[in-house]
Amino acid sequence: MSTVAIIDIGTQSTNLLVTSQHAEIARIVSATRLGQGLGITQTLSDEAMSRTIDAISSHVHIAQEHRADTIMLVGTRACRQATNIADFVSRVHTQTGLNLTVLDGNQEASYSFVGALVGLPDIDGSTLVIDIGGGSTEFTLGQRTPEHTASINHGAVAVTEKEILHDPPRPEELINAIGAVQDDLEEVTRQIPQLLTSQRVVGTAGSIVTIAAVELGLIDFDATRLHGFELTRDAAEDVFRTLATERLSDRVHNPGLPAARADIIVGGCCVLVGVMRRLRLDSLIVSTHNLLDGIAAGLLDT
Repeated sequence: MSTVAIIDIGTQSTNLLVTSQHAEIARIVSATRLGQGLGITQTLSDEAMSRTIDAISSHVHIAQEHRADTIMLVGTRACRQATNIADFVSRVHTQTGLNLTVLDGNQEASYSFVGALVGLPDIDGSTLVIDIGGGSTEFTLGQRTPEHTASINHGAVAVTEKEILHDPPRPEELINAIGAVQDDLEEVTRQIPQLLTSQRVVGTAGSIVTIAAVELGLIDFDATRLHGFELTRDAAEDVFRTLATERLSDRVHNPGLPAARADIIVGGCCVLVGVMRRLRLDSLIVSTHNLLDGIAAGLLDT
């Protein structure tokens, strides 16, 4: 198998990776927000399904242009949560001819762990990978392979829709959002106390990468500057204070912040700040690699 394509259908984004054993060929992020309103209705809206399927179709076309031997579609939190997921799976198959695999939380965390470590040095000791998605946040701890996984139902979209109701957000909304993250994470750390003692912490996915990009003031996305960047808690808190006190119309002008993520980034900040406070993290290492890379690594090894 020389070239593989993976399409990750998340709560916020529908992302494509085309890669071979020798080089990355294409990586595309599309903001489709499949999970819009899902926390309230528990269903995927027709509009959200339609725009997501359009993005999937476009990604499939690109994968075919690059002559991918295998094209794999995976769904994460929004797909797990939706009561009408069978309808979405059927519509995806009708339009693309491909089957959508819905990953469970442990599978998602494990693939994210493997993917996030791509291009980072090996260390003696354990690594904790934190993956803040649109609908949930996954925690995976291990050395070379995952050993413990956990998930909390707080992500950038989920927190925004549940807690962030004003523009700009009110202080009590931010306090409540961070508190909810910390409360759920406290239960997780009781079950997996090793999360508090890992030798290294790596953060991946859109919210964390975006917060790092804002901290660096990147006008254009630059994976070479972001991958391996040390994001301190002080810097994350500073970005949070800046973005959370601005109206959306002003927030969109921050270098490093994509317009399609501007309305949910404060929710993502609340998750990251809550996690770093509860785990008492002074900093984490940013990874621009993710679940897609983890799945690709498995496919290319077979």
